[in-house]
Amino acid sequence: MNTIRAFIAIPLPQPLLRELDRVQRRLENKIPPRSVRWVRAAGIHLTLKFLGDTPLEKLPGIEAALWAVARHAPSCTFTVGELGCFPNPRRPRVVWVGVQEPSGRLAALQDAIEEVVVPFGYQPEGRGFTPHLTLGRVQRRASRSDAARIGEVVVATNVGTLGQVAATSFALIQSVLKPTGAEYTTLSEFELGV
Repeated sequence: MNTIRAFIAIPLPQPLLRELDRVQRRLENKIPPRSVRWVRAAGIHLTLKFLGDTPLEKLPGIEAALWAVARHAPSCTFTVGELGCFPNPRRPRVVWVGVQEPSGRLAALQDAIEEVVVPFGYQPEGRGFTPHLTLGRVQRRASRSDAARIGEVVVATNVGTLGQVAATSFALIQSVLKPTGAEYTTLSEFELGV
């Protein structure tokens, strides 16, 4: 069975990607060397659902289901800003920038996507949707003191609001893992409320 690694996400505008790159460089200068594997800024996106290994024969059905979601989902605007860590700053594994969308439209879109992919074998996330943009992942080999320092730097760094994004579409994206980092190809883009 042929499969691809896929996910569903909202692409981000270039000016915001440049801001995220600046934030990454600012953090990188303050934390222990080689303790975080940074995501290439050009590849940062707002993930709505990670599918993982996806059989090629399921793609047409998934795309049809996503078109149905997009037709009934209104566009929204979200704000990007403020740093955080998963699971928390004391034991950081992921460094992220937060996403705020107070109308609830973004959460409703994510919930609808979760629901329509269940028939294709993708279970809903066990935890609630926490919209964020991943900046980097703490290296497994990072010492406890390095990890603690990363958390301290994240808490102490104020980035304020980095931008607003008008989310008018989302995409089904293929991810190919390479030694130089993941490479992304947009397979389909779905305009909201069309």
